[in-house]
Amino acid sequence: MGSAGATIKEAQHEEAQGELIARRGRKRLPDDEVCAATRKMRMLRSLACGNKYEKLARATGATLIAGVDEVGRGALFGPVVAAAVVLPPDTRIRGLRDSKQLLVEDRERLDVVVRERAIAIAIEEVDAETIDRVNIYQASRMAMAAAVVRLDPQPDHLLIDALLLDLPHAQTKIIYGDSLSISIAAASVVAKVYRDRRMCELDAEYPGYGLASHKGYATPEHRVALKNLGPSVLHRKSFMPVAQADLPWDEFEVEEGPDAQDPAPGDLAVIEDESVCPIDSSV
Repeated sequence: MGSAGATIKEAQHEEAQGELIARRGRKRLPDDEVCAATRKMRMLRSLACGNKYEKLARATGATLIAGVDEVGRGALFGPVVAAAVVLPPDTRIRGLRDSKQLLVEDRERLDVVVRERAIAIAIEEVDAETIDRVNIYQASRMAMAAAVVRLDPQPDHLLIDALLLDLPHAQTKIIYGDSLSISIAAASVVAKVYRDRRMCELDAEYPGYGLASHKGYATPEHRVALKNLGPSVLHRKSFMPVAQADLPWDEFEVEEGPDAQDPAPGDLAVIEDESVCPIDSSV
């Protein structure tokens, strides 16, 4: 299975093709004839991103509500980045939604708008070395918690995409939160724009991998570069495509000729058991 980033890009392309066909007067493919990622993308686009959860939090007495989200969980290279954003009550920003559903130019524009209107914004990142040590899920939680702690003023309620944090703040976890809550969507956009810019900067320091293009995700271009160049110090060694690229494949030589012997089962274990990975690199 490829990375989440690559899968979503394929789904966006497939969906775009479907929309083009529809605009030319031909039917868009029904859901049962497209891939699961495209069906999910269509479902997410049907969700309304608004202030519902912010209003529910204020009904309990909260006054400063922070949306929290992360980006880069599925990447093979670089940090996972989290942002926390506090918006004024009843904020409306046209077009704001989950950053993965936005075009690059729209994300850049909305990032500026969010920064202009926000009461507070904080961004934190956790590096690849830490990700390899604690796993990507815990590293994501670390980045999100650190971003919240950096907010000034401090929020009294957190809206978080799909999980809870080890913090004393009142919290609400929302499945598909970046598609339903304007505060979480704002955090998603801020984190995404920040991380994409970091990848463009790091592309100059680690040339040859195409980081400015794929932002560290497991695209075919990135996999080929890993095979040819090997992993850099900022690649996530615990992710299977990186771990495989770092194996000494040249040491596995196949004997040929009449004297060749069949290898013992254990000798090929590392090759055959390709499904083994300390973490799920498709998150």
